[in-house]
Amino acid sequence: MGDYSKALEFYEKDLEITKKALAPNNSHLAASYNNIGGLHKNIGDYSKAVEFYEKALQIREKTLPSNHPDLATSYNNIGQMYNNMGDYSIALEFYEKALQIKEKALPPNHPSLAGSHLNFAVCYKRMGDYAAALQALQNAFQIQQKAFQEGNPAFTSTYSWFGRVYRSMKDYSKALDYFEKCLAIDLKTLAEGHPYQAITYSNIGDVYRLMGNYEKALAFHQKALDIQENVQCNPLQYATTYTNLGETYREMEDYSTALSYFQKGSEIQEKKLPKSHPDLAVIYHNMAKLYLSTGQYNMAMKNVQQAIGIAQEKLHSTHPHLLEYKETFEEIQKEM
Repeated sequence: MGDYSKALEFYEKDLEITKKALAPNNSHLAASYNNIGGLHKNIGDYSKAVEFYEKALQIREKTLPSNHPDLATSYNNIGQMYNNMGDYSIALEFYEKALQIKEKALPPNHPSLAGSHLNFAVCYKRMGDYAAALQALQNAFQIQQKAFQEGNPAFTSTYSWFGRVYRSMKDYSKALDYFEKCLAIDLKTLAEGHPYQAITYSNIGDVYRLMGNYEKALAFHQKALDIQENVQCNPLQYATTYTNLGETYREMEDYSTALSYFQKGSEIQEKKLPKSHPDLAVIYHNMAKLYLSTGQYNMAMKNVQQAIGIAQEKLHSTHPHLLEYKETFEEIQKEM
């Protein structure tokens, strides 16, 4: 994290100078707040990022016309942070504000509009509304096809989220196809060992786990970790890889190895995420299933209740995750 802390120190010094030299509503001050917000985002400090993005927005709302593109950027930035923190309905409100500005200011096939549709897709996927997520992804993809040549890096996020939605829908062959398209572009356009490649390796590994091919799953997760543990990236990214590895080892019935990976993942997530974040529910549920398999029913019950509590607070009552957690709860109850 050394480079980020150096950059943060630089931006904070720059901010102090800017605050002394300029009026409190100067656009350069908004840019400084925005830069600091971006750094906090990159290291997974989302609540800190929101704080600085909102300071930038306050200046821009006072000084810019209501349809200015910089306002759309601020609304998008804040929306992404609420999305990352698991506050999906708030995220959608900010994404909607950004889209309204873009639709007035930009031609209908502008790539920035594809970015907006992609943001909606991510939100809908996490909310468990897979049909809406696919529609938003299709909207993004149609714009990108007109704006870019095949193989352009702009497609990687779209392919990646298509893969994640199809994985959640249990269409594993389609999911794998999209993740492989994403990886092909990553390998051509990014430096070897880039953190984005690691995310795709772990996504592919997770699909192989779901298909029951544990050897391939472990190989891809290890490729991801080899990158993530040796380059600077958002700690939440390798927390996801740890969780994926834990789930693979759990299904292989290597429970001690699985537990060590779950603990590594949850330690990072508990530090970085709000206590009621849906990603924490996922890992608590995974640990509940592990404890159920090893006959530790009290621990299993404790973890599944934590998962259900978060899901009931943050997710819709028909969200697939919540329904799955309740099934596990019933299984544990039968054993107690």
